[in-house]
Formats: sequence, structure tokens, C-alpha cells
Amino acid sequence: MMPKKRKSILSITVVAALVLSMLSTAMASAATSSHEPDSKPAPVSKMQTYVNAMEPGWNLGNSLDAVGDDETAWGNPRITKELIQSIADQGYKSIRIPVTWEAHIGDKPDYNIDAAYINRVQEVVGWALDADLYVMINLHHDSWRWISTMEKDYDHVLARYNAIWTQIANKFKDAPEKLMFESVNEPRFTEGGTTNADTGYRMLDTLNTSFHHIVRSSGGNNDTRPLVLPTMHTSSAQPDLDALNQTIQKLDDPNLIATVHYYGFWPFSVNIAGFTKFNDEVQKDVTDTFDRVHDAFTAKGIPVIIGEYGLLGFDQHTGVIEQGEKLKFFEFVGHYSRQKQMTTMLWDNGQHFGRTSFTWSDPQLFNMIQASWNGRSSTAETDQVYLKQHEPVQDVKINLHLNGNRFFSLKNGTSPLLRGKDYSIRNGVLTLKSSLLTRLTAESKLGVNATLTAGFSAGADWTLNIIQYNTPVLNDAQGTTSAFAIPVTFGGDQPATMEATYANGENAGPQNWTSFKEFAYTFSPDYDRNVIELKPNFFNETKDGEIQLKFHFWSGNVIEYTLTKKGSIVEGETLN
Repeated sequence: MMPKKRKSILSITVVAALVLSMLSTAMASAATSSHEPDSKPAPVSKMQTYVNAMEPGWNLGNSLDAVGDDETAWGNPRITKELIQSIADQGYKSIRIPVTWEAHIGDKPDYNIDAAYINRVQEVVGWALDADLYVMINLHHDSWRWISTMEKDYDHVLARYNAIWTQIANKFKDAPEKLMFESVNEPRFTEGGTTNADTGYRMLDTLNTSFHHIVRSSGGNNDTRPLVLPTMHTSSAQPDLDALNQTIQKLDDPNLIATVHYYGFWPFSVNIAGFTKFNDEVQKDVTDTFDRVHDAFTAKGIPVIIGEYGLLGFDQHTGVIEQGEKLKFFEFVGHYSRQKQMTTMLWDNGQHFGRTSFTWSDPQLFNMIQASWNGRSSTAETDQVYLKQHEPVQDVKINLHLNGNRFFSLKNGTSPLLRGKDYSIRNGVLTLKSSLLTRLTAESKLGVNATLTAGFSAGADWTLNIIQYNTPVLNDAQGTTSAFAIPVTFGGDQPATMEATYANGENAGPQNWTSFKEFAYTFSPDYDRNVIELKPNFFNETKDGEIQLKFHFWSGNVIEYTLTKKGSIVEGETLN
């Protein structure tokens, strides 16, 4: 997945032009409807109906796509029929089964796929079809493992690619229409040294065109089987959308589907550059992206599948993004993708739905995702209320984002709280009374003292953690660049991000275009050990000398700390 660049702010002139354009369009629409009362919307195409029926979708990641001897190579257990049925039971309508073929392909000129492996793929596909799921299979990590070298090894790569799809097409030609083929996952040619964009577009067009010809000429149900074609990198950049559009128009086939992937605004998605919250800029990336994709494809009658979506920080762990901010992201992505008639397929490499437990690791996240399939959920500006220990407690006001719903109730656990006495709500602002907060924190313990649940007329609930804290204390430390941890008394607080600069003010560490470092990649709190680890990734890109750190905590505390690095030796000293 490629990092996404920041979006520039529209000028006042452009905004004004957009507003005028919207007004003109609305006036024209109103005039048209007044003169044409019997006009009807254009009929929905068969393929758009097909894609609509796939919502929601789920990815069986890091299994058959694992690079290695078999589907367990990346740590997941063997796929079972029970797992597939459990996904269907959760309400999912489609499943993407990524497949990496590289380790199971024979030598040229035939490039025969190992019979046991393709039979195993067929078995898993069969389980999914038996569960009444729409199913997508593809060439997955083959994209960067060997297809990427196409410019330098053109004939060999194309022959191998064609041989694989010829065998897959023949194997599955009698499968029902609910099985679809995706030509290649996240195509790119950078590993092979290709730097010219037009060259890359031409090679991707060749692959997609060859794939289309092979499948369509293989007979059986492949004559009309839905085929999924990706953009370069499966990205939503306008040039990539335009290039795929040209291919689709050339192929002139009503049973084609476009696909892109979406992992959000990159700084938010990995928690870097201070983007700790789902703010307006992060939300604008969602609307800008989906608007571009809609205008490029859906509006032209070409249905779209968001073949993977999620947050890139999840590759480290799901706690990289703060819980409430994460929930707001998934709520809005679910809402806006529906607005634009695009089906979403959650990327899950095992960190969300247990492959043997068949339970969600984060039920609150799944509840939010599930609610987005049918409507909107209400959220709030925060899910954390920080109260300083032993200080007077004041009323706390929290702005709600009702998203068309009505506020219904507030509970502490299962106990209803009283409106007017414990809280009030007016114009979308929830006020927690000081008397309630004092009662909830009476034990004066650090950390979460209570979890309140706000209920609404529709959608998922929203929780508010009442947290009592003291100012965190960071202690002196010694270690090495491969093992360094700062002892911390967290005091009920949690770090949101970390800044790193040299004594002269220059940014230190990886991605030195920003002082704010990437969560979990460069630093990571460990609450069981009461430390903040500084990762080798951080020290690998820092110079010897003094490094100033600032830890920003969710309570608003900012704690400074000084590192001195000399070779592989690191010393840390608190400044507070």
C-alpha cells in the first residue's frame, strides 16, 4: 500500500466556483423535474446489481496468499469450512480469497500449477459457494514477487501469467456466477525497476487484456463470468483511474468490475505527523477518494469494489489508532461508500476475526462496521473523559455527531442515568454533570473508573471512558539501540504520539519531514511492563548526539525527555 500525500486546501475561488456549480446543477435539476414529472432514473445494470449484492465483503488474508510452502506460512491455521460458514453467519455476503501461486508453479514452458494446491483452492472456494457467498480469487503477492519484473523480463512474465490464468480459468469454468476472477492484486512494476508511469500503464493494460481474453475464450460459465480489473497499485489517483478506464472502454464488456483499495489518509492510517484524530482533513480524504472513484467508474456504469479497506497501522497492531477515532473512521467509510454505491471488503489477516475461535477481537469495532451496512451510527468528539486526580471536578461538555439519529439514553453499565440530574443534552451537546463524575470517581483510582454507554435511535452505541489520571512520570534509562525502554509511571494516562528533534531543532528519526514519529513503528507503550519502548527502527535513522523527545498524552500532558546516543549506546534523562 502506497502512502497517500496530503491534500491541498481548495482556494476560495475554487470553493466559490464549486458552490455556484452545485447551485446551478440543483436549479437545472429542479427545472427538469418540473417539466418532466414522469422521468425515471436510469436502470441499474446487471453488474451493479451483482456488486450491490456483495455488500458487505471480507478478506481471508494471510492464508492462501502467504508466501511460503503452504497457507500456514504466515502464522494462520489451515482454513476450515467452519471458518467460512462463520463469516457468512456474521452477515457477510462476499469473500475475497487472495491466492499467491508462485511457490506452486512448475518450470517453463508449461508453468504447471501443483494439482494439490489448485485443488485446495477449489475446496475453499467450494466451501464459500456452499455458504452462499460471492467469491473472488486472484493472483495476489505474485504481483511483487515476479510480475513486477515484467519490463526487464517481459516474455517470461507474460507467458507465466497467461499459463496460470489459463489453468485457473479451465479449473473453474463450470463454477457458478457467484465466483469472480480478479486479474492481479495491487499491480506494480517498481520492484523490477520500472519508473516511467506510461510504461507501467501499458504493461498493466497488457495483463488485464490478456486475462480477459484467456477467461472469455475458456468456455463454460467463463463466457460471462464477472471479471475484476485493478488500477495501478489498486490506487485511487486520477491518472491510475483514467488508465484503467481506457482499458475497460477498449474491452467493451458489460461484465467487468473496477477495483481499488482504501486504507485512509496515510498520516492518520499509521498515526504519524500528529494525525491522531479523525479530523476534517482525514474525512475529506475519504470523500475526495470515493468521489473520484465514483466519477471515474460508477457514474459511467462501471461498478466498483473496494477490494481491501482498513487502516495501515493495523499491520503493527490494532491499538495504533485510538479506539474512538478508529470507530469514527470505519463509521464514515461505511456510510460514504454506500452513498457512492461501492462494495467494501474488510482486510483481515487474522487480527479481527479469530480463525479458530470464530469471535471478533474487538466486538465494538465489529458492531460499528455491522451497523454501517444499513445506516449511520452516532459518534462523539471523543470517547475519553480525563479527570485529574484530587482536583475539583467540573461539568464536562462533549459534542455529539448524531448523523441523523436521536439521542435516547445514557447508562453506567446496565444502570440508566437520569437526564437533568446526571447529565443534560442540548443542541447536540452532552453535558456530564460534576456530581455524576464525582460519584463515578469516588474511589479515586487511576485509569478507567467507569464506562458510560450512550444509546441512539439507530446504529451502534457510543461509549465514554471516565478516566482519572496523574501527570505521567518518565524515569532515567540506559540501553542500546536494539533494546531501549523508558520506565514510565503512566498514572492512568496514555501517550497519543511522540515528537523527536535534535538539539538544533531539526527533526530526528525516520520520516524526518515531520517531528511526530510513527506510532508502534518507532515507539510503543507497554502498559504491562510500565515502559515506553523506542524501537530499533527509530535509532537506525538517528545521528549520534542529543535528541529531544516530547510525549503527547491523551489527557493533554506533554512530557519532555532527552536521549544521548553514542554508537549503539543510548542514555535517557527526564527533563520534568
